[in-house]
This record gives sequence, C-alpha cells and structure tokens, in this order.
Amino acid sequence: MSPSMKMNHPPTLSVFVSACLLSVCISSFAAEVKTLELGAEAPDFNLPGVDGKMHSLSEYGESPVLVLLFTCNHCPTAQNYEQRIMDLVSDYEGKGVQVVAISPNDPEAVRLDELGYTDLGDSLEDMKVRAEYMDYNFPYLMGGGEYEKTSLAYGPVATPHAFVFDQDRVLRYCGRIDDAERIQFVKERDLRRALDELLAGKPVSVPKTKVFGCSTKWSSKRSGVDDYWKRIKSEEVPLELVGADELKALRANRAPEDEEGKLRLINFWATWCGPCITEFPDLMTIHRMYRNREFEVVTVAANYPDEEKQVMRFLKKQSASNPNYLFGDRDKYALIEAFDPKWGGALPYTLLVDEEGDILYREQGPFDPLKVKRLIVEKLNEKNPW
Repeated sequence: MSPSMKMNHPPTLSVFVSACLLSVCISSFAAEVKTLELGAEAPDFNLPGVDGKMHSLSEYGESPVLVLLFTCNHCPTAQNYEQRIMDLVSDYEGKGVQVVAISPNDPEAVRLDELGYTDLGDSLEDMKVRAEYMDYNFPYLMGGGEYEKTSLAYGPVATPHAFVFDQDRVLRYCGRIDDAERIQFVKERDLRRALDELLAGKPVSVPKTKVFGCSTKWSSKRSGVDDYWKRIKSEEVPLELVGADELKALRANRAPEDEEGKLRLINFWATWCGPCITEFPDLMTIHRMYRNREFEVVTVAANYPDEEKQVMRFLKKQSASNPNYLFGDRDKYALIEAFDPKWGGALPYTLLVDEEGDILYREQGPFDPLKVKRLIVEKLNEKNPW
C-alpha cells in the first residue's frame, strides 16, 4: 500500500459524538454569562497589554467615545476582521474615538484542534507576537485566564464583539462590527454607523445586534481540554517499515484519483538525535492543530530496522497518532537518495510539500515552528478559504 493511501485518518464517530457533547456543555455555560446591558456603565479594569504595561479604564477617559472590542488570535472570524479594525482606527483617528482590543480567552481552555486556522494561540506572549507581526495600531490587552473577571463583567458572546461607550462611559452600542465575515459581502457597517451617530450627538439607531464568531473560551472550559488530552493519549500510534519505493511516493505526494491531495510536513529523525527529540513535540503540536484540514504530519525514523522497539517506545511517549515510518533497509544512503538527492543526510530534516509535490519549506537541522505554521495556514487558506 502506498503512503498516500495509508495516511488518511478521518475522525471517528466517537470523536464526533464527543465533540457534540462538548459543544452542548459549552453552550450551557455560555447561556449563564450575561452580556452587559445597554445603558450600563463600563466596568473598570486593570489588564496587561502587549506593550508590557498595565492598562485601566481611566487611562482612556479623555476620549469622547470608547470602543472595547473583544477579539483574539486564534479565531478565523477575528482574523478576518483584523484589517477592518485597523482601518477603523485609522479612519476615526482624531475624531475622538479610542479603540481598545481585549482577548477574553483563557489560553488553557483552548484545545489544539481549535487552532486549525491560526499560527498562534491566545497566550499573552502569542498576543505580543501577533500584534507585532500585524503591526496593530490599537492597544491589545489580555482579559482571559487570571484576568477573566473583566471579560465576565462585559460578557462577550463571541470574537469579535464590540462594546461602544459614550463620554460618560455608558454603553450605547453592543454587537457586531458589520454583517459579514467576508468583506465583499458586507452590507451593514453597524459599528461605524453607531460611531458616526454618537459623534454627531444622535442616539444610536440600531444599538444592539447579534454577533458571529468563535465562542469565548472561559476558564470553565478547561475541563474540555483535559478530556481532549485523554483522547489524544488513547489514540493508536502506528509505525511501519518503509523502503526506497515508498519514500519516493512519499516525496512525490500524489494522492489517489478518488482522494483529495494533502499538504504534507515530512520530518526525518532518530532516537539518538538530540535536536530531533527536542523538536518532536512541536511536530505533534502541528499535527494536532491542522490534522482536521487537508494536511498531515509524517515522520520517518532514520534508525536501523532492528531498533523498531526503541522507536516505538518514543512515539508512544509522544502519543504520535500521525503516520510514522522507520527505515526498512540498512543502506541508509540509498534511502536518502531515493527520497531527496539534495538532502545531505544530516538530521533532523524537514520538508513541507504541497499537493503537487513542490517543496514549500526545506530545513536540514531544527525547523522554525512559527514559520512552518504560517506557511501551513497560508497554503490551506489559499486552497479552501474560510
């Protein structure tokens, strides 16, 4: 059986049912969190920002209008609004509008399989990376985890969720930014309309709208993460011997005619290779983040065939449920040549290969996890835009 035929792992029914049950629990808790009512005063806060400073409500007291926008790193809806938020900040600069973004998510309440459309999680450190990479022109504050009290006081339903306050910090608008995640379909620019009306001294004509996006990851959802890791540890860990022909097929990355092609991250490693062992958890993180899309991680151990038990022990310790292979021939040089003549033989060795067999990333030595994640997200989104 060729590698392209053996490397498809669709979710099982039990996993699907578990996900549904988890969604029910999440919905039940979401119903208990109350969103701040129109006419209410803005709850005070003291939150850390990506600039390394603490920020409070009083800091923005001079602005006639304050927009507190609850958003985050990982949500694809929130990502689709990033540029629109930055454009809004630029367009209303000097008009008396202050925009402050707050991430309400507890980083420890986000499962890896919820990160399939992002290169970063929702920790404060990841927020700093995101803000610098996107060159945010607004404050970005952490309001999740140990700072969740603030987010609970506002009660954002999903990301993004906008709260607009007047000069007296009374809530005058609560809801969406506009009516479509894809900007080409936008008809109603609700947030901009509310800002224009407030700045003109008029009442907001549509003061409340529904929001659409990823549900807020409250700390109460950490139990779902615990259950997720239990499922991960119970998954089967495969290991097969691989020869020159299979390695050629692996490198070509040709899917059968009746199957959709996958983006493939291939990593060569060995149990005796220190850098290989160090970076292996990053491979597993990438596997768990993107495996529900048209993507897979494949590892190939460059150990000798008689070291199969040793390789398997390590893979089980890593809960490596992705396709795993072991050199099935003692002639390692022949196998290296069969896979990639440009490979000098040093470990670790990592390739990111697209559905046409084109190499998108090649690294002889430890790979850059963030760079690889960004490439994966970019290519997957090009193939199937969210």
